[in-house]
Parts: sequence; C-alpha cells; structure tokens
Amino acid sequence: MPVITLTTDFGSLYPASLKAAILQVNENANIIDITHSIPHADIRAGAFALYSVVDHFPVGTVHVAVVDPGVGTDRRAIAIRAGGQYFVGPDNGLLIPAARKAGELKVYEITNTKLFHDVSSTFHGRDIFAPVGAHLLGANHTGSNIISRLLDILSGARPNEVVRIEDVGKRIDDFVELDIEKIEVSEGAISGEVIFIDDFGNIVTNILQDVILDKTDFGSELSIFGSEIPLLQTYGLVGEGDALALIGTHGFFEISINCGNAAKVFRIKNGDRVDVKLLVCALK
Repeated sequence: MPVITLTTDFGSLYPASLKAAILQVNENANIIDITHSIPHADIRAGAFALYSVVDHFPVGTVHVAVVDPGVGTDRRAIAIRAGGQYFVGPDNGLLIPAARKAGELKVYEITNTKLFHDVSSTFHGRDIFAPVGAHLLGANHTGSNIISRLLDILSGARPNEVVRIEDVGKRIDDFVELDIEKIEVSEGAISGEVIFIDDFGNIVTNILQDVILDKTDFGSELSIFGSEIPLLQTYGLVGEGDALALIGTHGFFEISINCGNAAKVFRIKNGDRVDVKLLVCALK
C-alpha cells in the first residue's frame, strides 16, 4: 500500500482537508501523520521533525510537509526525489535536511497546474501540495509498475494515471537551503540552538551526538542554562524531577527532566541559543 506522510503546523482542523485532497486523487493512499503540532511558521522545527523520522520510511514514500509562512507570495512550490523517497512542499528550506538525509536529491519546481485542485491564496497545502503528493504515489519509484497496475485491474480498483516527478515541472538548482546542524565548537564548549521542544518538554538541540561524544562521554558533568547537568544514557538514572542531558532517539543532544518539563523549568523556547560547557569528563 502506498505511503504518504503529513508534517504541518496546522493543528487539529485543517489536516483533514489535506487527507481529503489526497484521497480524491488516490483512494488507496495510506496516510501517516508525522505531526501537525509544529509551532506556527517555525520552519526549522518542521524541518527537524521530518528529518528525525525520514530514514524509518520505505522506498517510495511521499512526504508532504507544509510550514509555509510565505503562502500566497512568489515563493515556489517544489518536489524532491532523494534516496527513493519523495518530498513535496514550499521552497523555504523545510524539505531540504530530510531530503539530504535520504540521499542525493533532485529538486523540481511544481508548475503543472493540471495536478492542482482549485487554488486558494492561503491553503496551498490542500490545493497544491497534497494533490501533487498523491499523484506521485501513482508512480512506481523503483521501476516498472505493471504488476501493481494489473492487481488494481483484477481487484476492480480504478488505476491512476502514472505521474513521474519530471511531470511536475522543470528541475532547479537554486532552491532555498536550510542547515539545521550549524553549530560552534571550541576547546571547552559547544554552542547550538534549540530546534524542537517535544510534548514532554524535552529540549532538543541541533547538536549531533557525534559532536558531543567526541568531546566528552556519558557520566560527564555539563554546564547548561546556568546549571550543572550530567550527561547520561536515560531518564531513570536520575531522581524524579532532576535534570539530565542525553542523546535522543533522533541522534541529537537534548536536555530533559525526569518526569518533568525541562522547557518550562528552564524557560526555553525554539530558536534559543544553547551553550554547553564541558566541566568534568568521564574516563573513556
């Protein structure tokens, strides 16, 4: 069954319209919500959310991501093929980190209006990105689609016209870049930024695990937000209500409180600077 994912800042109501638009094009689509709780207009947080899960999806997956403060302006709509997966959304950097993680990317500007629904000036997620993503599901991303189309015919399903990514528009090289891993490293400190705060209040930074573990090790003491915080493998190694630093399942350095909300305690929000000072290094 073809998989299409959704990542937006739309909240609770508007994602239903995206799903309806997808199903109008491809009624067999398997729609998976990554999240619709990205802070409004926070492109970097949206990019991180998609980046953090992209490698768990199979070849042929189409990712539709919409965090689009420039909707209705002259910002472009793009589709990307990378590592056998597809990405559809605005040309504001949102898709780029995940696409680069998936593999070598090819980017196309979406200009084929035959793939659109009636286009409003404020809801391109429903009118452009969702239907284009659904059309791309009809393509076989690894070769001939004859078998799947024969199965559709035998089952009585209406086969969809195959739309290749080359059909959405011309290939471009001047797309908007976004680097979510840009940090500063010195002898005794690492500086980055808060890129995501999850539903538990964990403070996820853009500092990759390799950077931290190259400088120190688990059991070390770090100075963060004016507090001394140990770097540990998991939450239960400190008492309830105590702070710790760890490597999240996404591979980024984060600051947490066991059974608590670190973002509230430290009064931290997305985009804030994080300075990590290395105090005591554990023996390796």
